[in-house]
Parts: sequence; structure tokens; C-alpha cells
Amino acid sequence: MSADDVQVASRFLAALEAVVQSDDREPVYSLLASSVEWVIPERTLQGLEEVREKHTWGIPPEQFDLEFEDGYWVDLGDGRLACDVREDYRWKETGELAHHRDRRIEVTIRDGKISRYEMRIAG
Repeated sequence: MSADDVQVASRFLAALEAVVQSDDREPVYSLLASSVEWVIPERTLQGLEEVREKHTWGIPPEQFDLEFEDGYWVDLGDGRLACDVREDYRWKETGELAHHRDRRIEVTIRDGKISRYEMRIAG
């Protein structure tokens, strides 16, 4: 696992998490290869343009604040990395935990870009 790949993967994960706060998707798109394969539970999208046009971003309802707890990147070989992420949904009014979701993020990095992204529900 190269340090450059970890840096790209970490920037990508931070950009994904920032979409929730800002709805600015450009930092995510800038890290994707034009031929990216985007795999989520509902479907697979092929190419950056299809991701731009068809991916619906899961912005939490207004009554929740969303916090992320990221694990460490694990080397799966051949430019592939994986990281477990916990999403905590907290009530805005009280700050109490309403519920959480565990996700598994896997990315493949080629030439400094994400060529494949897969998100799975882990729990």
C-alpha cells in the first residue's frame, strides 16, 4: 500500500463526508477517474458523468446532525484499499444518538484517481 494511495483514499473519504455538510460534490468528483465504477447497494454507475447525473446523495434529514468515525485503511492489494466507517445520527435538539450505520468503503486507485468505489452496509 503506497503512501500516495492512502493519501488519495483519505482525501476522497473526507470529501465524501464533507458533502453532508456543504452539498459541494466537486471535491469528490475531482478525485474520480473519468471511467470510475461507482458501486452502491441500489445500483452500479459507470463513468464520472453517470455519477454526476444519476447518483442521489444521502443527505440526512434536517433534525439530525451526522458524525463520522473512520477506521484505518487496509491494503487489499493491487491498488485496492478498504476502510470501515461508522455514521452516527444525533438529534439536533439534544445531541443524543438517534441511530448509527456501519459502512465498508472500498476503493481502487489507478494513476492517483479513484477508478472504483464500493460502499456496503456493514451493520
